[in-house]
Amino acid sequence: MDVDRSRWSGDGDFTAALVVALERIDAIRHIRVEDAPSSRAEAGYSFISNEVYLAFGTRTRREPVRRFGLIPGFRRHEEKALTLDALEGVLAEVETIGPPDYTDPGMLQYLRTVRVVPPYQTRGYKQVELVRIYEASEANPPPV
Repeated sequence: MDVDRSRWSGDGDFTAALVVALERIDAIRHIRVEDAPSSRAEAGYSFISNEVYLAFGTRTRREPVRRFGLIPGFRRHEEKALTLDALEGVLAEVETIGPPDYTDPGMLQYLRTVRVVPPYQTRGYKQVELVRIYEASEANPPPV
């Protein structure tokens, strides 16, 4: 498995936990994590937005066929080892991740909020973390 963290600042505890959970799934061939441009911080809150692009591995399936109705043979089919819908179920079973907050056919989205109180300060801030997971393919490569 190939994990590309070069475009990610490392911010976001939930994103880090999500990447660790994704690394344990054998059907994923490539993971790319990057910061989204909508991240920002103000006095009372910190909004972290990260995007994760996944490339799934493939597996070959042999299907019996008859050529010309007489000659037996096999046909090979390449299929994805995992899809985003199946990944949603796998991640829902992981205790630290859980089910996504929003899904559509091309994306899984998680939104987590944490109240952070730094030591030696009376006021804390709210940290909002948004993580979107997309499938990267030849037709839909991750942005460069």
